Amino acid sequence: MSYTLSDFDYDLPDERIAQEPAHPRDHARLLVYDRATGEITDDRFYNLLEYLPQQTTLVLNNSKVKKCRLLFDEGKKEVFILERLNNKTVRAMVRPGKKFKKGKTTQLTDDISATVIDIDDEGIRTLELSPSLDHPAYSQHKYTPFPPYIEQNESLSEEYQTVYADSQESGASKAAPTAGLHFSDKLLSDITASSISRAEVTLHVGLGTFAPVKTETIEEHTMHSEWFEITEQTADKLQKADHITAVGTTSVRVLETCLRQQDQFSAINMDTDIFIRPGFEFQATDALITNFHLPKSTLLMLVAAFTGYEEMQKIYQHAIDGEYRFYSFGDAMLIL
Repeated sequence: MSYTLSDFDYDLPDERIAQEPAHPRDHARLLVYDRATGEITDDRFYNLLEYLPQQTTLVLNNSKVKKCRLLFDEGKKEVFILERLNNKTVRAMVRPGKKFKKGKTTQLTDDISATVIDIDDEGIRTLELSPSLDHPAYSQHKYTPFPPYIEQNESLSEEYQTVYADSQESGASKAAPTAGLHFSDKLLSDITASSISRAEVTLHVGLGTFAPVKTETIEEHTMHSEWFEITEQTADKLQKADHITAVGTTSVRVLETCLRQQDQFSAINMDTDIFIRPGFEFQATDALITNFHLPKSTLLMLVAAFTGYEEMQKIYQHAIDGEYRFYSFGDAMLIL
């Protein structure tokens, strides 16, 4: 069956959009959906182990969110770094655009300036910054890139990071792999002590995750690309796994891309633009933990591919009627 963009629209009251996470983080609500029976169960995330299949391998995305928003002049000027080309040169979105013209230098503070080297067709600037990005002058101007539907609140920056984010990484994601935000250190310890194994992959979440689908025929949508890696150690765990539970849509993208590039799990790093929508045949993912996603989003389409379209509608209506909290800081669902 062919679906249109309108098929993935739904009405959500504004008050259902979570502006901060549950406290503690593993006290978020958990909707459990059993695909075999169609049964829905309402619970809390700290009871996750009661529902996960024994011997499953839990796959987590350990990418870290980078403070890539640079705000100046009380937020009137912004440089949102998309890519760091070297210590002084970046590709960035800027605001206001009229202040950043090709060949011109904009004074951001008394100590910091940006010279526009190039502007591409989408308005993305290549900037040469002075001084270099590792200069302490930038420290008070770096902010967490919260999604547009969450008010900027730097006091929540640590809570917009998973507890297992790679501490050796300076940060490369432009958004958190939000399904992982619900895991506390205690819950991870309980998982380690159980029969469930844990494997970590890395996918750096790009701003494309928030890009709207502009084509009414969803097959015509051009999917954004994101870099991922599976290490040899993780590949070995996945190859031996009898059952895989993906934590988040980013982990699903990694797993399903890997088995489309090669006939088994092995070490790999590359860009993926995989577009998972109804009709997709899953080869790696047996269960999924995810949040409640925006209307008309590719993330919602991925969920519909995993549950079935009508089942996705049923789950979301249950969540809306049950006053679940939605989006990045919202509640979670486990699809078995």
